[in-house]
Amino acid sequence: MNAHRKQLISLAHPVYLSLLASVAAGIINTVWVSRLGGPAVAAVAVATNTENVLLGVALVFASGTTVLVAHARGARDPGALRAAVRGGGALCAVVTPVVAVGGYLLREPLARLVLGGDGRALALAVAYLGISLPGIAVFFAQNLVDGILKGAGDTRTPMRLALLANGLILGLDPLLIHAYGVRGAAASTVLCRCVALAAGLCALRRNVPLREAAAVRPAEPTGPALRRTLRTGLPMSADFTVRQGGALVLVAIVARLGVTAVAAYSIAYKVMYVATMAFYAVRQAASIHTAHTRGTGRDERGAIGRQAVIVSGAVGLAAAVLLGAFAPWIMRAFGAGGAVAHDGVLFLRCVGPYLLLMACFIALGGVFEGSGGAPLLLRVTLLGTAVQLPLAYALSGLGLPGICLALALSMAVQCTAVGLLLARARRRQEELRRSLLRVA
Repeated sequence: MNAHRKQLISLAHPVYLSLLASVAAGIINTVWVSRLGGPAVAAVAVATNTENVLLGVALVFASGTTVLVAHARGARDPGALRAAVRGGGALCAVVTPVVAVGGYLLREPLARLVLGGDGRALALAVAYLGISLPGIAVFFAQNLVDGILKGAGDTRTPMRLALLANGLILGLDPLLIHAYGVRGAAASTVLCRCVALAAGLCALRRNVPLREAAAVRPAEPTGPALRRTLRTGLPMSADFTVRQGGALVLVAIVARLGVTAVAAYSIAYKVMYVATMAFYAVRQAASIHTAHTRGTGRDERGAIGRQAVIVSGAVGLAAAVLLGAFAPWIMRAFGAGGAVAHDGVLFLRCVGPYLLLMACFIALGGVFEGSGGAPLLLRVTLLGTAVQLPLAYALSGLGLPGICLALALSMAVQCTAVGLLLARARRRQEELRRSLLRVA
C-alpha cells in the first residue's frame, strides 16, 4: 500500500470512530429526553444546534493548533511546538469567557429567537442553556486538547476520550434526566466531558514530543503565537460556518416543497452523516499529514492529495451504492412510511453523484489546510455556496431530485476550482525549480 495512503488511513479511522460515537450519543440522548415530551425535545434541539454553531468558534484555536503543532513536529522544532501549544491555549483562554459568559447572559433571547413564544419549550430551553453554555468552557478545552494531540500525530487518544465521554453520558443520562429532567441532560453532558477532559490533560503530560517541548524555551512569545494560531485557524472556522449557514438556508428551500419533503430530506441527511463524517476524517488526516511533511522540508501536497482523493472517493462511491441499494430499508428503519418514505428513497438514490464529488473535494481541503492554503479553500467554499443556493431554488420545482442536482452541480464547480488552484500551484513550483536550476 502507498505510504501516504497508509498514513492517512491510520490517522483518519480513529477520528471517524470518535465522530460516530458523538453522533450515537446525541441520538440516544434525544431518545431519553423524548420521554419528557415534545417541549423537552425542542429545548434540547435548540441547545444542540447552538453547540454545533459554537463548534465553528472552537475550530479557530483547535484546528489552528493542530496544523501548527504538526508543522513543528515535522520540523523537529520543540520550541516552535511549545509556542504553538501556548498560542492555542492563549486564544482558547481569550475566546472561552466571552462565549460562556455572553451565552449565559443571552440564553433567553437566544432560545426565544429559535422557539418564539412557546412558553413550556422556551422555559426548558433556557434551563438547559443555563447549564450547557457555562459548560461550553469544558467543550472548548476538550477541543483544544484533541487538537494538540492530533497535531502531535496521536488521533487514537482523542478517539478514546470521545468514547469515554459519550459512554459515560449514555450511562449517566437516564439517571440525571429521571431526577432533574432537562437540566439533568445538560448536567450529564458537562460532567462526563469533565472526566474526559481530565483524562485528556493526563494524556498531554504523557505524550513524549509534548513533554520534551515543555522543557525548552518557546520559539516566540505568547502574543505572536496567539496571532499565528488565529491566522491559521480562522479560515477553517469560517469555512465550517459558511457550510453550516448554507445547509440551514437549504432546509428553508426544501421547505418550499412541503412538510413531506422536509421530513424525507431530514432523515436522509442524517443517514448521509455516516458517509460525510468519513470524508471529514480523511480531511483531518490529510491536514495533519501535509503539515507534518511540510515541516520536514518536503512538499508532498500532490502525492498526499491524490491518496486522500482515492481513500475518500472510495468511501463516497461505496456510500452512494449502498444508500441507493438499501434506501427503502433505511427509511423504514427510521419509521418513515407513505410519501415521506417515497421521497426519502428518491433523494438517497439521486444523491450519489454529489456524495462522490463531495468526498473528493472535502479530502483535498485537508491538503490546503495543512499547507497554509485555508484562505483559498474558504473562497472556493463561498463560491460553491453562492452557486448552490440559487441553483437549489431554481431547480426545486423538480422536487428533491432537483435539490440533488443543484448539490452535485455546485460541488462540481468547487472541485473544478480546487483542481485549477492545484494546477496553478504545480506550475509555480515547476517554474521555481527551473529558475533555481538556471541559477545553479
